[in-house]
Amino acid sequence: MLTVLAGLGLGLSLIVAIGAQNVFVLRQGIRREHVLAVVIVCAVSDAVLIVAGVAGLGFLLQSAPWLVVVARWAGAGFLLGYGLLAARRAWRGGEELVVDAPAAPPTAVGSTGATAVQTAARTGTRLAPVVLTTLALTWLNPHVYLDTVLMLGSIAATHGDQRWLFAAGAIAASVLWFTALGFGARHLGRWLRTPRSWRILDAVIAVIMVTLAISLVLPVLGG
Repeated sequence: MLTVLAGLGLGLSLIVAIGAQNVFVLRQGIRREHVLAVVIVCAVSDAVLIVAGVAGLGFLLQSAPWLVVVARWAGAGFLLGYGLLAARRAWRGGEELVVDAPAAPPTAVGSTGATAVQTAARTGTRLAPVVLTTLALTWLNPHVYLDTVLMLGSIAATHGDQRWLFAAGAIAASVLWFTALGFGARHLGRWLRTPRSWRILDAVIAVIMVTLAISLVLPVLGG
């Protein structure tokens, strides 16, 4: 049990931070859009990475550090693109959250533009792009290989025969965190019902994504 709790604690310490993946899960949770799919993709991806680290993939990364460099540039490019898209949404606006709102005829809305906004909010984004974005934010993040695979795998190895109990605790931490973040975010919906509030949120997301993209390549450029 102590080994499981150790894995749980380390797993939470590695994922409970402001990052691209968590920001995306939070945004989808607030929108109430494909939340279950996003949570499952994040949790399953973490489980695969944790198992890989405990099984010894961390030693491969140590022997081939160029893999991390490639992941850094690929991840930075994706984060920069996603950040620019968020900045574009923040600049143009036109999105608001409609929570549990029944479909209304056009005459019930003040303008055609408002009708389009509410229709778009109810329709939402298709599942496939959301899943692909979640996968990219997870697997193109080099920190996930350094932290989840290398660091967690190395620490798990110190537990000897109980390393898989340690891995089980870390996987449980991932499931608990993403479930709480995704499904708990809907309670923020009451503050995000207007286009202005969504523009502010998208502006914050843009800043975080671009900052993370820069932080990924700075070590490479500095080296």
